[in-house]
Amino acid sequence: MFTNKKFLNKQTGMKLFVYALIIGLFWLKMFYIQTNIFSLNVENANEANILAYNPLSSIFLIFGIGILLGGRRGMFVSYILGSLLLYVNVLFYREYNDFITIPMLNQVANLADLGGSITTIISPMDTFIFIDVFLAAFLLFYLKPSRFQVFKPKRKEGIILAIVAIPLFLINLQWAETERTDLLERTFDRNMLVKYIGVINYHVYDAVLQGKTEMKKTLADSNELVPVINYLNENKSEDSDKLEGAAEGKNVIAISLESTQTFVVDNTLHGEELTPYFNDLKEEGIYFDNFYHQVKQGRTSDSEFLLANSLYPLNRGAVFFTHSGNEYDAMPSVLGENGYYTASMHANDKTFWNRNVMYDSLGFDDFISKEDYNVTPEKSHGWGYLDEYFFEDSLNKMKEMDQPFYTKMITLTNHYPFTLGEEQKLIEEGETGSGTLNRYFQTIRYQDEALKKFVEDFKNSDLYEDTILVIYGDHFGISENHQEAMGEYLGKDINDYEQFQLQRVPLLIFGQGIEGEQNHTVGGQVDLRPTLMNLLGIDDENPIQFGNDLLDEDRRQLMITRDGNFANEEYVGIQGACYNRETGEEVEGEACEEGFNAAQEELEMSDSIVYGDLLRYLDETEMVNSDKQTETNE
Repeated sequence: MFTNKKFLNKQTGMKLFVYALIIGLFWLKMFYIQTNIFSLNVENANEANILAYNPLSSIFLIFGIGILLGGRRGMFVSYILGSLLLYVNVLFYREYNDFITIPMLNQVANLADLGGSITTIISPMDTFIFIDVFLAAFLLFYLKPSRFQVFKPKRKEGIILAIVAIPLFLINLQWAETERTDLLERTFDRNMLVKYIGVINYHVYDAVLQGKTEMKKTLADSNELVPVINYLNENKSEDSDKLEGAAEGKNVIAISLESTQTFVVDNTLHGEELTPYFNDLKEEGIYFDNFYHQVKQGRTSDSEFLLANSLYPLNRGAVFFTHSGNEYDAMPSVLGENGYYTASMHANDKTFWNRNVMYDSLGFDDFISKEDYNVTPEKSHGWGYLDEYFFEDSLNKMKEMDQPFYTKMITLTNHYPFTLGEEQKLIEEGETGSGTLNRYFQTIRYQDEALKKFVEDFKNSDLYEDTILVIYGDHFGISENHQEAMGEYLGKDINDYEQFQLQRVPLLIFGQGIEGEQNHTVGGQVDLRPTLMNLLGIDDENPIQFGNDLLDEDRRQLMITRDGNFANEEYVGIQGACYNRETGEEVEGEACEEGFNAAQEELEMSDSIVYGDLLRYLDETEMVNSDKQTETNE
């Protein structure tokens, strides 16, 4: 009897030892990835301890569920699936400096077009991320903790592990709240969520958020639109007289320059200008040097959404995928009602970013895509059709269009991983510690040369007198993963303030009748639509727009990023910290409180419009407001 009891105690002890080894293996992997691959900006010892602790509850949860559903094999499947989830996040983070959300999983089709990007972000060292899987297999299937049998967890032990995960997570959350109160309300900051609760717990929370957003459209009603309209009416700038109708009846060509940031403008490499043509061209039009991108996970498609709607994109996923079936009162539709032919021109597959579906919702007449261009291997590199040929073909197509027209062109060549054929390289690579940044200089220089040929051919065409060009950058090209190399190039430390300023993208409005000037107003892509409609002299009756005319000297200067940060005339607010916008010096946080509150309020309102598909109630709500106004007047 004593021998059996002693044997059982030894067997239990060995079983607990194996559990500890397997849990420890996965914890080590998560800890390594979260501390060495993800840039989570750990600021103190307490945060470091939280980061070390937070994997535990998620590990207990996934292993508990695995054992409950499939015993030992279920635990191993959980180990493999958990490892794959971590690795997919590693790859995604390397390219986007962000974590995957459930809406992004709907965009798996985009991976087919990533091409060289995937091979660039995969490292041979990644194999070490999966070595522990073989160790786990040995512990689960071959190690004999007793003389008679291999490790065999019982289903009830799975229940125990899953239940233990709950208090472990509550401890984690309470501990994290000592550093950041209302943590789970800060859904816009995925880096912060992962830092405090861990990457797997973050995905569990993301699933909860997805369930909540799915319900919003079902439960939405017209009453939700009323406070949005009231807020926008209170904060709307007066209509500007500056250049109002200056381009009335003219064609509009909006050129979205892929991954183009303002820091390359008027800058040099090896003593040569990076954008020599654009540097001269901006003197001929209105150039905005404090203009920021406002995109999130949707990247270029988000910038398109901002331009078309003067609404903010979503924090999770891309509107082009998640809400392409919504009703919009978008700029292409409004222009169509005012006699314009509208088309988007992009030499990529129609289905990429779900554009073929979303463009119908935005009211475009046509989508001129890859199948409409003479795309050959000789004229392609990297992501596809080289810009020089795309510009040439597009200009020829526009010469045949009915006028007035509005076309939106999206370039391709200056795209990560920023590679070129030898004949397209017009400048030597950079010499920083980042190959990505070094190659970026070359694709930027090539893009500038392609733009030069297009604009000069445009000036010599019959379109010149009756057309304005709007040239803008769609989003950043160099992420904060390359801060050290960017600091080498710019000759300064890239802190949070400098990183924020690097999110500026060029904006130039050019055409006959528009005199050259450098405009310093603080604005973003959400302001493009009202600016264009003012230039065209078109009365844009859609009251649901968060942007303001960039040419209005009395406009409210407030640029809000999708992260809840902001810039205005005086300050830049970043994650609760406040900086003088001109000097970059940190100031008292109270100075930015109003800006942070406005940012949160606007983003929440914009989200409610998209998630609830509230624009379907626009006519109904305007009628109600009109009736109330009549009653008040009486």
